[in-house]
Amino acid sequence: MITDKERIAQLRLINTENIGAITYHKLIKHFGSAEKALENLPPRFAPFAKDKAEAELKKAHKIGCRLISYDDETYPQMLKHIADAPPIIYALGNIELLNHTPSVAIVGSRNATVNGRKMASRIAYELTEENVIVVSGMARGIDSSAHKGALYAKGQQGATIAVLGTGVDIVYPEENAALYKQIIKQGLIISEFPLGTTPQAQNFPRRNRIVAGISSGTLVVEANLQSGSLITARLALEQNRDVFAVPGSPLESRSGGTNKLIKEGAILVDSAEDILPHLSKPLRPLPQKQTPQEQELFDNLLDKDKNNVDIPQEQEGENLLDYLSRDGTYIDDIIRQSGLDSGTLSAKLLDLELEGKIERLPGNKVALLKK
Repeated sequence: MITDKERIAQLRLINTENIGAITYHKLIKHFGSAEKALENLPPRFAPFAKDKAEAELKKAHKIGCRLISYDDETYPQMLKHIADAPPIIYALGNIELLNHTPSVAIVGSRNATVNGRKMASRIAYELTEENVIVVSGMARGIDSSAHKGALYAKGQQGATIAVLGTGVDIVYPEENAALYKQIIKQGLIISEFPLGTTPQAQNFPRRNRIVAGISSGTLVVEANLQSGSLITARLALEQNRDVFAVPGSPLESRSGGTNKLIKEGAILVDSAEDILPHLSKPLRPLPQKQTPQEQELFDNLLDKDKNNVDIPQEQEGENLLDYLSRDGTYIDDIIRQSGLDSGTLSAKLLDLELEGKIERLPGNKVALLKK
């Protein structure tokens, strides 16, 4: 059982400037706890104020919000396999759903067609009837339709998980206020962002890595070729999860992304029956989160005297652009030139991709996006 004292230390560490999820995990692994890590931070790091962390925890208790840290038993085990897994998850509702298997993410266009919304709702309903938990992001369009379909199942008592790009106490979009309340009542709402975090464009793509990470597979219902849903699908593939897609007319731009996924090997579906057989199979083995060589690299950056620790600051993704070209650069070359380990580099490249600054190329290469 994690004490409030340790929880406050965790909040202080993850909210300290220049310490992101990857560095947080390395610090915990090295020092054993957030408290010890805070004690050994170099002077250049200004730890997040203790009184602010205490206020955050008090506010969470007041609204019935659970803070689930990476080392909690209730932390979603499948999510632990992504390099930048959230150190802390805020949760409102039934936290037992976090480790319910199987689960399927349903994502797609915010500006969805009527048929697309109907399809998302119907498949979500069918999956929930078969005891599959539907996960989505509570956005307009496909997300909202998927949640509603799941809630309507099992005599209107179905469960679903909504992953927010805001604090769990912020309803966005506002039109989903009733849906938000119903999900808390029947399912679960989670977020990695502190309470009170308002909608910010850069937070929603980062939310999608959690949507894919806690799900056994990801279904894309509608998406154009530039949709963030395609990145969610790629993240699912990188996490060794199945990707499903609903086909559409080549004349409809919102089917361009799903048709592309199918061409690249996604499983074509038009009902839950096409998904269920794949969920009965065991998940493919996941790669080791961090190699011994990567851990050694980090350890070498730490002085043997723990009172004089030299901890690498989180590097800005912008710096990586110096290693890229419009023709493409091999990821192995970026690792060698930048000195970043593969997990850190993967997270930084994801941020740049979500910002529309780079693109993935065949052969494990990335390139500056051609404008």
